[in-house]
Amino acid sequence: MKRLLALVAAGVCANVLVSVAALAQAAPEVTLTRFGDCGTPQAPTPVNQRFSDTFAYGDLKIQFVFSCYLIKHGDDYMLWDTGHAMTAPNVAPKVSLVDQLAQLKLTPDQIKVVGISHYHADHTGQVASFPKALVLIGKGDWDAISAPAPAQGVNAGPFAAWIKGEAKVEPLANDKDVFGDGSVIVLNTPGHTPGHHSVLVKLAQTGAVLISGDAVHFRENYDTNGVPWFNFDRAQSLASIDRLKKIAANAKATVIIQHDARDIDKLPAFPGAAK
Repeated sequence: MKRLLALVAAGVCANVLVSVAALAQAAPEVTLTRFGDCGTPQAPTPVNQRFSDTFAYGDLKIQFVFSCYLIKHGDDYMLWDTGHAMTAPNVAPKVSLVDQLAQLKLTPDQIKVVGISHYHADHTGQVASFPKALVLIGKGDWDAISAPAPAQGVNAGPFAAWIKGEAKVEPLANDKDVFGDGSVIVLNTPGHTPGHHSVLVKLAQTGAVLISGDAVHFRENYDTNGVPWFNFDRAQSLASIDRLKKIAANAKATVIIQHDARDIDKLPAFPGAAK
C-alpha cells in the first residue's frame, strides 16, 4: 500500500511539474511598438495659461508630439490610440497607420482590439481604418460620441461604423484586463474627459510601461499635478494623476507621456519593439 501511495504521489508531482512547464511555455510574448508617425508636430507651445489652471509654468514652452502604439500579445494585436486623421490640417501624419503596419507585415484585419484613451481627434483620427476591431473606450466618452448631437471637441465621425452597430464596441466603466492575464490593463483615469483611460503594459524584459493618454500632457504637468483649464473635471484629474503615480511606483513602471517629445526615446524607434 505504501509503495502504491508513493507511486501515486510521484505521478501527481510529475503531472504538476509538466503542467507548470506547459504553462510557462504557453505564456504569450508581449511586445510594445511606438509608431513612427501619428501626427506632424508643430512649433513648441507656451503652456502656462492653457495647460495650468493655476498658471504654474511661467515662460515654459513644450514640444508636443502625437503618439500611438501597437501591442502584440501572442498572435493577437491591439492598437492604443490611432493618432490624427490623414486629412487633419497642418498636423496630419505623413504615413498612415495602415502603411506603417504594412512595414511590419500586418494588415488592418489583424488588429483585434483598438484601445482609445479618449475622444479627441489627435487620438481617434484613424480608427475607421480598423472596422473589424473591438473598440475599448471609456463609457463616459462613448456616451459623448454616440450622443445624437456630439459636443464640440468630441470626434465622433470616425466611429460611424461602431455607432451604427456595424462594428463592436465595449464601453468601459472601469479597468479592463484586455487578455485576461494581467499583461495589458486599460486603466480608468477620468478627468481630462469623462471616460478617459490610460494603459499599463507588462513586458518580460523591459518591465512595466505606463502610457498616459492625456491624463497628463508633459513631465512638469505630471510632476506638479497640473490640470489644464479645459479638462472635464478637476477633482477627477487630480485623482487620476495620483493613481497613475502610485501604479507607476508599485509596478516600477516606465511612464510614457504621450504628448511629451522628451519621452519618445524611452521606447525603441519604429519599427523596433520593446519586449
